Amino acid sequence: MTSPKLAIQTELGRMYSRQVGGEATVPSITTVIGMDKMDLSGWAGYLAAKTLSEDQRLSEALSQPSKMRSLVRESAAAAERFRDSAAARGDRVHNYAEHYALRALGEPEQLEKAYAELEANNEPGFATHFEKWWEQYQVQPLATEVTVWNHSVGYAGTIDLVARIGGKVCLVDYKTKAMDREGFVKTPDDKVIMQLAAAAKAEEQVLDAEAGTWQDWPHGTDSMLLAVALGEGGSRTFMAPVQALPDYWSKFYALRRNWEAQFKIAQARASLVEITPPPQDQSPAAP
Repeated sequence: MTSPKLAIQTELGRMYSRQVGGEATVPSITTVIGMDKMDLSGWAGYLAAKTLSEDQRLSEALSQPSKMRSLVRESAAAAERFRDSAAARGDRVHNYAEHYALRALGEPEQLEKAYAELEANNEPGFATHFEKWWEQYQVQPLATEVTVWNHSVGYAGTIDLVARIGGKVCLVDYKTKAMDREGFVKTPDDKVIMQLAAAAKAEEQVLDAEAGTWQDWPHGTDSMLLAVALGEGGSRTFMAPVQALPDYWSKFYALRRNWEAQFKIAQARASLVEITPPPQDQSPAAP
């Protein structure tokens, strides 16, 4: 599923509860990582300008200020539209991957429906190359869309796939990526290493989200951490570098503390308080 049952969207990002309908008490892994914000203003500005320059209505609008203002507003929202479109595509690809794994596990699935959604959006290539990746890496699934919890630090998240690959238990995160100019699937951002490092620190996994039952994490901390970049024209598989994991974990831990401080500030509604000048001194002047 692309929206885990225990995940709740809040003003401070996605959070998790221990049971369906319960109170959200900890942030998600991706929410914590989101505290490390990237400046995308340059990219957004470029995309807006590019969208405007390529609009076929531009030449006509140049002599009509009202139409020009309308085009500028549309172009300014290009980055937001691109982001939303990419997120929706990612949801569809993740949904297909989940149901493919469910079928392999012999569990109830809706694979045909998930494929139909990709086909309706002219995206069947993602399914084709995902299946090729599954076959080439001889994936033996253990669980899919696994919600995990870490009490020691206070966060939760959902792992796309837990599988045995090459005799090793692997935690797998799918990243839907575009193709580059050379026809290769683009490399995922290194933040996925931090995401996987946090997932590897799982202490519990949910058994029944409706009942709110959990069990100890059965896979230890020695799993191989993989990011699989899925594109319409291929796939690439990356392993998180073991030697760098402690540093990525340290950064995640610091971001988690940052999120907690922001959470407490928001709860306290702590902000600047305007004050008035002190009373004027009315005592008589000295002779």
